[in-house]
Amino acid sequence: MTEAGKPNKVAIVACMRKLLVILNAMIKTNKPWDESFHTV
Repeated sequence: MTEAGKPNKVAIVACMRKLLVILNAMIKTNKPWDESFHTV
């Protein structure tokens, strides 16, 4: 995102939101973290 000209804080907030969405889904479905599913 920063390479596209976005400020650093925008990229950080996007990453935080993605992580929160994943963690929220994990809590709702009661599934553990799967490293192979959540890749960069």
